[in-house]
Amino acid sequence: MTYPGTLLRKEKLFAKKELGQNFLADPKTAEMIVNRSKISKNDTVLEIGAGLGALTVHAAKKAAKIYAVEKDKRLIKILTDELESVGIVNVELINQDIFKVDTKELGFGRKLIVLGNLPYNISSQVLFKLVKERNNIKKAILMFQKELAQRIQASCGGRDYGRLSVVMQYCSKIKNIADIGGHLFFPKPEVESRVIELSFFETTCFSGEKEDFFFKVIKAAFSKRRKTLRNSLAGNELDIDSKTAAQILKQTGIDPVRRAETLDVNEFIDLTRTLWSK
Repeated sequence: MTYPGTLLRKEKLFAKKELGQNFLADPKTAEMIVNRSKISKNDTVLEIGAGLGALTVHAAKKAAKIYAVEKDKRLIKILTDELESVGIVNVELINQDIFKVDTKELGFGRKLIVLGNLPYNISSQVLFKLVKERNNIKKAILMFQKELAQRIQASCGGRDYGRLSVVMQYCSKIKNIADIGGHLFFPKPEVESRVIELSFFETTCFSGEKEDFFFKVIKAAFSKRRKTLRNSLAGNELDIDSKTAAQILKQTGIDPVRRAETLDVNEFIDLTRTLWSK
């Protein structure tokens, strides 16, 4: 693995701040992440944001096939040369925005393992895409800014607990893989990173339109964090007033003056069932 700064200087390129480009620069850390991901020769991997290939090279040695998605066209030639220099032949580079990639098409009926170092500005959107398409995905091993990872993992009642916490804990088992210091990236970010594994559940309480409604309830509940549930649920996409919201909350066994961050995942499920049947 060639140092990212060396590769970029050779091509007279620079890391794009608007794309959140901080390239993992330590090969031992990249190898550790891939090893802890437990990728096997039977696995097809979708890598989000291949960058300069830090994770790609190590993952390719473990997996049957890698689909490496990289939006920045400037990096494709560098990445191609890097893979060729170490004899990697099972990687297909895709120069595209991840939001335009169809995970079902890539899997050919088999579930993918998703791998990636996600830029902060699209991390939440990527997660919601993966949740929506999780029937095509076995698990995801993703690197986030540590602050966002803590939000995903946050317990009910804590300051970091929010919409993302409820959604991800509803549909996946979450496990820490590693914390990564900023000094291991180029350019060095001002924050630390955390790698977590999201293993999607085979089945969940809801599906289809009912699950879409469940996510809508969560979004509405957290839309006005400082207000009581009675008020935060009213005047939103749910199309109910505060009086109706209070009645539904009481019917569900939830005090209307509680706030969204005090409800655990099961209480959100119960609330959705009551709202759905109203």
